Amino acid sequence: MATRKRVCVVGAGVSGLAAANAFMRRGHAVTVFERAGDLGGVWEPSRSYPGIKTQSPKDLYRYTGRPMPEGYPEWPTGRQVYEYLRGFAEENGLLPLIRFGRTVTRTDRHADGGWSVETRDDDGASETTECDVLVVASGVFNDKNMPTHPGQDDFVAEGGTVLHSCEYTDPALVRDKDVVVLGFSKSATDVAVSAAKEGARSVSIVYREPVWRIPYRFGNVVNFKHILYARASERMFPSWGLSAAGRAAHVLAKPAVWANWRALETLLDRQFGLSKLGMRPDKPIEETIYCGLPVATEGFFELLHQGRITAYRGTFDHYEDGHVVLTGGERLPVDVAIQATGWKLGVSYLPEAVLDAIREPDGQFRLYRLIVNPDVPDLGFVGFNSSFASVLTSEIAAEWLVRFVDGMLVPQPTKEAMNAAIEEHLRWRRQVRPVAQAYGGLCAAPYHFRHLDELVGDMGCRVRARNPLANFLLPPNAEAYGRYVASAPDYRAAA
Repeated sequence: MATRKRVCVVGAGVSGLAAANAFMRRGHAVTVFERAGDLGGVWEPSRSYPGIKTQSPKDLYRYTGRPMPEGYPEWPTGRQVYEYLRGFAEENGLLPLIRFGRTVTRTDRHADGGWSVETRDDDGASETTECDVLVVASGVFNDKNMPTHPGQDDFVAEGGTVLHSCEYTDPALVRDKDVVVLGFSKSATDVAVSAAKEGARSVSIVYREPVWRIPYRFGNVVNFKHILYARASERMFPSWGLSAAGRAAHVLAKPAVWANWRALETLLDRQFGLSKLGMRPDKPIEETIYCGLPVATEGFFELLHQGRITAYRGTFDHYEDGHVVLTGGERLPVDVAIQATGWKLGVSYLPEAVLDAIREPDGQFRLYRLIVNPDVPDLGFVGFNSSFASVLTSEIAAEWLVRFVDGMLVPQPTKEAMNAAIEEHLRWRRQVRPVAQAYGGLCAAPYHFRHLDELVGDMGCRVRARNPLANFLLPPNAEAYGRYVASAPDYRAAA
């Protein structure tokens, strides 16, 4: 029987709700701190830009035991995801655990374990909460990245607008305006398409280099989950910890795998007209498949071909006389500059000593199973195992973490074993798959099955595929993983 603990969870988005639910169901005392006035994280309505929807199909963007409503489209809107998350919180009694409008400003770890968590409300009033376990579910990217450029202050003083993509929440901001979007992420293309459709006078998008994008449907027919989300496609990538036989199999299959990727590139080039636009990427697509691989915004390439969106390669150099001047010398008229420049990597509220323990000099995190560090065992990360099925991977990570905290993994890993696994994973990222170093090394994609299977295996779950062929060819099944977790040895924290 595990001891009941006080657990502080930072963030009430997808991952924070999963963590709160897992710890509460095991009898722990849970407090969730959420700096916004509502739950949902990136799906909280005030943070959503017009037209936002999921990149993952609805059967992959869900918790186990709670499918999205049948009436939702294949790729739900931001509002629909918010309603789904709120329903999950209400159904599981999580709302009373959440303290809204409280920003975590600082944490201190005690010498004998446990934490002091300092929070501040919207009026600036601070308070400190003590807990035994701290769960970081705020995401590794939670502070806006907002570069500034020469002349920007004068541009704003003269009536111009500069905002982050997450601040573009009202289409009226762009109507009858010259809009320039900086960046080439999914949010950048979403915003550019929205501006073009909402009546902007002109829309330009400025990017550093072309990237491969995945269509919602290949050839406008086949749902991309059937091509990129199956064990069959995952096996094309060399994983960590392969045996000699596994490495040999990859060598033997290399010509066929190479041909598969070249065929996929050809399909994407034709479907989007990349060569005609001068936007076919130089990097092989297999070297870019990780959590940063964007799904193509519907209508983006069509609007480029029609000239309703104009793309420029480069970045901002400076603002001048109602224009933004690019590094290539182009002068673009601008009333509204929208920076889709992402988020800063880091967890600013953790103590420096803790950050030194959990992070490598090159910025990669030292996390066993992408969840815990053996030197700071009362600190856990949920949602840092980013993936293309992030609701599912967050939920399974939360279930794994509560068992780790309670000493109920099968077997409970030793500090030595965890450090050895971390070192092996770091070597693999650096030597075999360098793209895995992105996001601080915190990305499970495209190894969804390998990662999920490791987690449920650690929990002592009985993993039995009802149909081995379907298990090999189909995407992850949330209901199946729910059954696996339910089959794990049961226990409860002491009251």
